[in-house]
Amino acid sequence: MAIIRPFQCVRPNESVAARVAALPYDVYNREEACEEVKREPLSFLRIDRPETQFDSSVDMYAPEVYQKARQMLDEAMADGTYIEDSDRTYYIYELTMDGRSQTGIVACASIDDYSNNVIKKHENTRAEKEVDRITHVDTCSAQTGPIFLAYRADGVINAEVAKAKENDPLYDFTSPDGIRHAVWKIASEDSVEAIERAFAGIDSIYIADGHHRAASAYKVGLKRRAEHPGFTGDEEFNYFLSVLFPDEQLMIMPYNRVVKDLNGYSKDEFIAKISDKFDVVKSDKPVAPAVKYTFGMYLEGQWYTLTAHEDIRPDSPVDGLDVAILQNELLDPVLGIKNPKTDARIDFVGGIRGLGELERRTENDMKIAFSMYPTSIQELFAVADAGLLMPPKSTWFEPKLRSGIFIHRI
Repeated sequence: MAIIRPFQCVRPNESVAARVAALPYDVYNREEACEEVKREPLSFLRIDRPETQFDSSVDMYAPEVYQKARQMLDEAMADGTYIEDSDRTYYIYELTMDGRSQTGIVACASIDDYSNNVIKKHENTRAEKEVDRITHVDTCSAQTGPIFLAYRADGVINAEVAKAKENDPLYDFTSPDGIRHAVWKIASEDSVEAIERAFAGIDSIYIADGHHRAASAYKVGLKRRAEHPGFTGDEEFNYFLSVLFPDEQLMIMPYNRVVKDLNGYSKDEFIAKISDKFDVVKSDKPVAPAVKYTFGMYLEGQWYTLTAHEDIRPDSPVDGLDVAILQNELLDPVLGIKNPKTDARIDFVGGIRGLGELERRTENDMKIAFSMYPTSIQELFAVADAGLLMPPKSTWFEPKLRSGIFIHRI
């Protein structure tokens, strides 16, 4: 059963919350991060990406860079930019994009649940990507970017969320990208207990987004356990900052593909080749697939709809995913892309960027684009429940959780 517990939150002063809230650290490259911090000096990105405080000659992974993050966090708490609540409770975090809202519980999840697979994964992580966040969390002694978790909706939790939202929010602001962010604090001890009991009755929680951050938090927890051999399991380093959303509210956007060339085929040869596996029909408008087993294709200024033949639709949690069908039946055998993780001929375009970005890429640095039908949250659950892994770049979640609104000190 899942341990999802309340915590003592460090959070921004209401007067600066909108300025502090920042997109996740890995959305930006170094140059972009510096520009964003220049635009908004209070942005939490300055702490999440402390290399923004140094010139480009300084290694972004140098020890003094992480020490600078700790210094800035301590200063922000000392000068009132951040406050620390005295009670241990849950928070409600609602994000609204294009009129559509998703509302989650801000809490701490257990590193033991992470290791024993109560918290289920659908992606592998790479150790080299974890090192930066391990060092950041350990040096700051704080988790600053919440892990995006999902669970099958529960009536008790839904009722408590609705009750909390009857009160005035702590924060209610719209970020520069048009996303509205609202936060409520769970005021009642009875509500806290009800939520904790309800989660204890849920046997599976799923990482929707943030596998590397979760792995990093887990490894910092293990490091702290080794440093404190008398640990009881109740210490804060045994838990990691999360926002948990019910499956019924989550929207996954497609993760589209663009490829540099046709692997030696002419356009006509290529279309003839893929027609063995797909019905190929010209479209007079851009194609955003509306049903599973269909794909949009943009080639030499023309959109097409591809429909997978029934004999290439496996009844399998992984191979039956649209991203897997495209990879296994077209990208690999026809275009020669064996490993999409490492092949420089393929790139991935988040659905938030729209179909126009696919057209732009094919007119600039790519030859062909594929628009995808999005993976569903139920498909993600099925893959994780089977103990399997999703193909690379299978899901794109929007809107992104902001960092710096909630901090968990360990």
